[in-house]
Amino acid sequence: MHADAQPLLNIMLDAIINFFGKEPKMHIAILTLTFSLPGCGSLKEKRQRMGGLHARFGSTPSVAVCESGGRARHDASEWTFVIVGLSKREVESQCSQIEEKIERIVDARVMNVEREFI
Repeated sequence: MHADAQPLLNIMLDAIINFFGKEPKMHIAILTLTFSLPGCGSLKEKRQRMGGLHARFGSTPSVAVCESGGRARHDASEWTFVIVGLSKREVESQCSQIEEKIERIVDARVMNVEREFI
């Protein structure tokens, strides 16, 4: 995960913990995907090729999403998703669904996928 994303993730996690109490009853996963955009010549083209990830996934109540790295680069990108659910199985399923959907909609190579459960 890119260092610039850590403060945003800390704020989101603090909000979740404050909402649910000191011992959250929710399961939380941090899903980070790193992309390579070969042949991408501009930031505008990058936005088009990434397919509006924030708009597609940010409207889901159990998912928070942000571009967490490579913002100024047109040939690479990193996106981080924070997923919450009532069970680990539910969260794992949602992570898998996000990964599968991204494979279909994004015109980029997925270079790395990291899942962290907290």
